[in-house]
Amino acid sequence: MFTGIIEEKGEVAALVQAGGSARLSVRGPLVVSDASHGDSIAVNGVCLTVVETDGDVFTVDVMRESLDRTSLGGLKEGAAVNLERAVRADQRLGGHIVQGHVDGTAVLLSRDPGERWDDLRFSLPEPLARYVAEKGSIAIDGISLTVTTVDDDSFGVSLIPTTLELTTMGGLRVGDLVNLEVDVIAKYVERLVRQ
Repeated sequence: MFTGIIEEKGEVAALVQAGGSARLSVRGPLVVSDASHGDSIAVNGVCLTVVETDGDVFTVDVMRESLDRTSLGGLKEGAAVNLERAVRADQRLGGHIVQGHVDGTAVLLSRDPGERWDDLRFSLPEPLARYVAEKGSIAIDGISLTVTTVDDDSFGVSLIPTTLELTTMGGLRVGDLVNLEVDVIAKYVERLVRQ
């Protein structure tokens, strides 16, 4: 489990496609500092398992399912990525419950810079729309954010200077693809109500 509070911006050291999967190596001095084989690290909101570490670089295997359902397959060497280690049981839950199980992708439709924050609007895939509510939580590229507005096919968020500076959101451009994880509680409530 994760919180959606990004610990550091990492950098893609390599992405090697291998048939139906890929091997991804990421430079992230903070998250690698105590990482070992089998640990979980979220990369742009995707929970991945460390298979090896070397200095300040960790390597993970990315299965076809993750390549097909997320933006990871489009990463290039040198790209910035959001990194977060799995939460420990004795830590504060600073954001919201984030599983690292991406539900789909979205495209940045618009960006409106303000004096001290930016308002961003993203596309909203139809199958996910029922889980997104104004003032509800959503994870975008692993970042825990509050939904400010929502309609049938798009939603908005507002980003404070800290989020713009310490995550990949500061460099996001209109047309860029992002990973979405809707609130897991909404999915469980829906399933319980349907039964």
